[in-house]
Amino acid sequence: MSAALAGFPILSAIWLAPFLAGIALMFAPASWTRAPRMVALAASAVSLALTVALLFAFDYRAAGALQFQERWTWIADLGVEYRLGVDGISLLMVALNAAILFSGVLASWGLRERSKEFFVLLLLLGGGVFGVFTAFNLYLFFALYEIAVLPMYLLIGVWGTGPKEYSAMKLTLMLMGGSAFLLLGILALYFGSTPHSLDIPTLQRAAASGQFGIAFQRLWFPVLFLGFAVLAALWPFHTWSPDGHASAPTAVSMLHAGVLMKLGAYGCLRVAIGLLPQGAHLWAPAVAALALVNVVYGSIGAASQTDLKYVTAYSSVSHMGMVLLGLATLGTLGLSGAVLQMFAHGLMTGVFFALIGLTYGRTHTRHLPSLGGLARVMPFVAAAYVVAGMAGLGLPGLSSFPAELLVFLGAFLHGGLFFRVVGVAAVSSIVFTALYVLRVLQKAFYGPITEPKYLELKDATFVERVPVVFLLSIMVVVGLWPFPVLRLIDGALAPLVQALGGLPR
Repeated sequence: MSAALAGFPILSAIWLAPFLAGIALMFAPASWTRAPRMVALAASAVSLALTVALLFAFDYRAAGALQFQERWTWIADLGVEYRLGVDGISLLMVALNAAILFSGVLASWGLRERSKEFFVLLLLLGGGVFGVFTAFNLYLFFALYEIAVLPMYLLIGVWGTGPKEYSAMKLTLMLMGGSAFLLLGILALYFGSTPHSLDIPTLQRAAASGQFGIAFQRLWFPVLFLGFAVLAALWPFHTWSPDGHASAPTAVSMLHAGVLMKLGAYGCLRVAIGLLPQGAHLWAPAVAALALVNVVYGSIGAASQTDLKYVTAYSSVSHMGMVLLGLATLGTLGLSGAVLQMFAHGLMTGVFFALIGLTYGRTHTRHLPSLGGLARVMPFVAAAYVVAGMAGLGLPGLSSFPAELLVFLGAFLHGGLFFRVVGVAAVSSIVFTALYVLRVLQKAFYGPITEPKYLELKDATFVERVPVVFLLSIMVVVGLWPFPVLRLIDGALAPLVQALGGLPR
């Protein structure tokens, strides 16, 4: 840990910068039309700058240990504490959220309708996500988890498009249902530990000492895993996600796919698998089977859509299936691939939804048959979509390639015939992925101009290009040089893999 940051509560500063800025914006006069976006940009930039400082100060040799801890007793009798910290996995997720939140604010730069309320909710959401990725007390974790999820209802219901009220209500009800399972699982962990505790490291030690027996883990692992997996769009609980994606405004889609779905996968890894490892072994085949449905069904669904947002929404269901499949392998290769896929997919979908927002803002349609030839008038948007599309295909040199390769290898080398069959079947989704990516490129960006009015369209402005170039740059750097990121992930996974049986596969 860097001496320069010793004693400075950097993790609190990272999540409170957008959170407090959002609260402060509530009191801004309605006449301040430019203030909301400026405050949102400043707050997200502060979190991004602090995250960069955190990346430089982090001790990568001890990626499995909690660093930059902040701990204060809150409600001593109930074991409720304000406890923050980061290990290698948390650090990577914090960096992802910082990049997506900053990019999402820039992608919403032109928003004028009730901009104050929009940026208030966006900042509260972003702050909540930062908090979840750094919280190591289950009470604080759950509270911040709800803060991160609830603003989605208004962000979609007020600023969305299409059947936005239906989509917002469906999303909220399904995610609140998942939260009910989470609360039950957290209470079970609390009362199942001796002494009762909500502290995640303490619960990890309780699990290692055998306090949670086989019967306990067999019962409560699926409850906890399902509670988080609903947010990770696990089939058949995924249906809220495509509708939510399609109706959400651009920045909300970026955060929805880029980081909110990752909260679900992160919770599956950190809480369900991390605290109930024997239960994870018992239920791993069922998780792998459902994840396989995600992978194949999502890619086929994306290939059959004619709405640009629905294409990316169903592709997200497929790629999140890759994450869940990697988690189900319970080995170093698959788990590393799952975490890297969370990061890579967050960047990729952030780019996709930013570009779809640009396209829709100019053409006023997302209907593929109505588009065509846009590369002639929007060459930057077309070129960026090609790069993001190739990332979706898992092209070598982009961040998705090492992630998907590790997931496939983790499944195939798991040791059992079932996982090998699942791994081979999951690879088949690449065919459908190629189909929908190339189909979108052909119909929307290449070929003849389908509407004369498209000849008058302008390419992306400088402000619109910044978030796209920023996210694409990270994708390329990680794709060409993934080893530092993988060493960070593997270091953080080492204690978990040991708890899962010490298998280095």
